[in-house]
Amino acid sequence: MTRRSFWAWGLESDEPSDDERARAAANLSKRYGVTLEPPPAPTVASLDLRPPRITAPAALATLCSTDAHDRASHTYGKGYQDGVRAFRGDFPNPPDVVASPANEADVVALLEWCDAAGAAVVPYGGGSSVVGGVEAPRNAERVVSLDLGKLDRVLEVDTASRAARIQAGVLGPALEDQLRPHGLTLRHFPQSFEYSSLGGWIVTRSGGHYATNHTHIDDFVESLRMVTPTGVWESRRLPGSGAGPSPDRMVIGSEGILGVVTEAWMRLQARPRFRASAGVLFAAFAGAAEAARRVVQAKLWPANCRVLDPVEAGAAAGLSGTQALLILGFESAEIAQGPFIAEAVRIARECGGVVSDDQVIVSGGGDEGVGRQGAVGEWRNSFVRAPYQRNLTLGLGMVGDTFETAITWDRWPEFDRAVRAAAMEAIQRVCGGGSLSCRFTHVYTDGPAPYYTFSALGKRGAELEMWAEIKAAAADALMAAGGTITHHHAVGRDHRRWYDQQRPPLFAEALRAARRAVDPNGIMNPGVLIDP
Repeated sequence: MTRRSFWAWGLESDEPSDDERARAAANLSKRYGVTLEPPPAPTVASLDLRPPRITAPAALATLCSTDAHDRASHTYGKGYQDGVRAFRGDFPNPPDVVASPANEADVVALLEWCDAAGAAVVPYGGGSSVVGGVEAPRNAERVVSLDLGKLDRVLEVDTASRAARIQAGVLGPALEDQLRPHGLTLRHFPQSFEYSSLGGWIVTRSGGHYATNHTHIDDFVESLRMVTPTGVWESRRLPGSGAGPSPDRMVIGSEGILGVVTEAWMRLQARPRFRASAGVLFAAFAGAAEAARRVVQAKLWPANCRVLDPVEAGAAAGLSGTQALLILGFESAEIAQGPFIAEAVRIARECGGVVSDDQVIVSGGGDEGVGRQGAVGEWRNSFVRAPYQRNLTLGLGMVGDTFETAITWDRWPEFDRAVRAAAMEAIQRVCGGGSLSCRFTHVYTDGPAPYYTFSALGKRGAELEMWAEIKAAAADALMAAGGTITHHHAVGRDHRRWYDQQRPPLFAEALRAARRAVDPNGIMNPGVLIDP
């Protein structure tokens, strides 16, 4: 079977060829008026990894690997700086051992060994973290990456309640494949869907497909089971409960510091048959944002309600770069969606949006290609392919990334002005210029979740320092303007200093106390969320 690439998004077979990378370099050379030559791509044989500092006991040896590819591919996630470092062959802090439990009993045994040996444990689902969430702590004397990829089955399906008991290591496509014969779906599609896991979604509070209403993984968790160094934590399966603070809510977003989620009962839905979509054009970003606010506050609950500013619409949806785009999408298993999108389009037009009647696509329960036509389809294809595009530009000196947040509607206009000003000043100062765009990934009745993307040509060899300076300027600005440091990318190691500002001090003490109860020796993903 083809292995995952240790430096690129996807499989080794997805790594771009030398010709593809040369064409990408030529395109960038033309765009920036420079000459760029792609350096050779790294190979496992070229890596110089330090020797493992710990050896698994004989009883666990078959579950553990010290293979160079395994260790390298578990060193980083898939953020910008991860890609740059991996492409350079820069692996100063790989995990010593990669452990792959086949069942929950293996997880228990591995945690017992690590606890006794004083080894830090970094849970690893699909490895798609973009915030340093699966990276080994730098000060740990020994580290085990706990890969849950073999816990990949749907164990039980309750069709009456529309729920299923699912192992935490299953990746998005395999999960949907197992639910499809039952006519059910979790319908949780983050951009990392292809290479992210159910357990990863839960512990990072992932945001998925739905732009309104039920969107965070929180909304889908019915109950869960977690193995900790001191025992098993399992909540009762219920549709709802008012019995004190929720044990599930403490685990959701815990980023591996409390234990290893091994399975969960998840709320499902019937697979949608009726769909409708439209792409509405606006002269300015503000008009599209106002339309999104009014649509969501009307509680029509579109599955897709995304706003692209002119720069984003030009780059990702094939438009001119002078118009903003509001993407509307509705879906249901039982109810025709024509009346819902008609009302949403009416609201959008009242806000200055332009869309012809023949561009409002409504299915009658079949496959009419809804959401795959025109600018909407162009954006969808760009969204799906985006992680692979970065593979082409690694090693060329490009500096680019995303940062996402959320803010209430009353503060949104001033927030956007402040964040754009700070980010563009940093891009200009650090790189001499570049691009900055924004889109809404999710929209709530009380505010949007804006997602900014920046790109610039930096200096080869200095990309990480340049990236860090721009990232810090943007993060400082969005925090000062009242936003959150992350809406759905999680905290990890990269966002710690801003999360420390956002998190109430007393809550930090309560979280430390909870961690001490389940992990007294502090082996679980130390350095993420709180200090040991």
